[in-house]
Amino acid sequence: MFERLTPESVIAAAARIAPHIKRTRLLRSESLSVIAQGDVYLKLENEQITGSFKLRGALNALATLDDDQRARGVVASSAGNHGMGVAYAARTLGMRAKIYVPRTAPSVKKAGIRSLGAELDDSEPDYDAAMARAKDDGRKTHREFINPCLGEQLLAGQGTVALEILEDLPGVRSLVVNVGGGGLLGGCASYVRHRAGHVRIYGAQSVNTAAMSKSLAARHLVEIESRATLADGLAGQIDEDALDIGTHALDGIVMLSEDEIARAIAWLHRELELKVEGAGACGVGAVLFQKLRPETPCAIVVSGGNIDDARWREILEME
Repeated sequence: MFERLTPESVIAAAARIAPHIKRTRLLRSESLSVIAQGDVYLKLENEQITGSFKLRGALNALATLDDDQRARGVVASSAGNHGMGVAYAARTLGMRAKIYVPRTAPSVKKAGIRSLGAELDDSEPDYDAAMARAKDDGRKTHREFINPCLGEQLLAGQGTVALEILEDLPGVRSLVVNVGGGGLLGGCASYVRHRAGHVRIYGAQSVNTAAMSKSLAARHLVEIESRATLADGLAGQIDEDALDIGTHALDGIVMLSEDEIARAIAWLHRELELKVEGAGACGVGAVLFQKLRPETPCAIVVSGGNIDDARWREILEME
């Protein structure tokens, strides 16, 4: 899988989606720089149009469908952010979309999908069940299934995050990304490994979403239990393609406790006045709590900011 991904596809994706996305800020963090003993920057995808990097891959995936596929529309499964990205892309390109999310998905993500005009199904109990339903729907209705983490065009779109980082910070020596199903990781690594091979790539995830960590350690797929997590965007199992991405793309991966993720969310607001969801805070937490010591200059992808307001305020009050 990983060998098929090329930097040329990322460059093409960047040109294709540029009119429809926001080029997000790369912000230096003084506090994290002190901890890491070198410059640390945050790539603020929580400020993306739909509140996460997922818009990039969704736009590129839908924009490269043929006319017949566009006419039939698309289906997708999502923890929420991918669904919002697909819904926005479908509206932008004049297509119909149906999104399957678990019933536990944050309300802000469900509301966002509906507001963008997509049909929403939230009847399934968890992420993996929602994906199974979406795939089945796609087969029965002959609509293209837009995978939340895989697909060469989707990954090329996600890789534009790394392209922008390297353009804005050409001296970067390490990249930290959160890891769920491997979409952000695979897209970024497909560009970085070819265009800046010296850059180290690290992953971060919750102990409750550690399919990649456990599978890499075992050197084969390990199924994880579906458990509640603040990092809902990283939930679910991985497959052989995702494991292949992790094997080739990662120089290391760390896990954070749910308490550490909550503290990272609160820290981001207190220090930088940013609203960040659990998945988006994992990379920051990895450096904040010294789970890893990245080479500097380092760029951390803050992948999203879609968290229910009541839950976010509860976390802030706990601090």
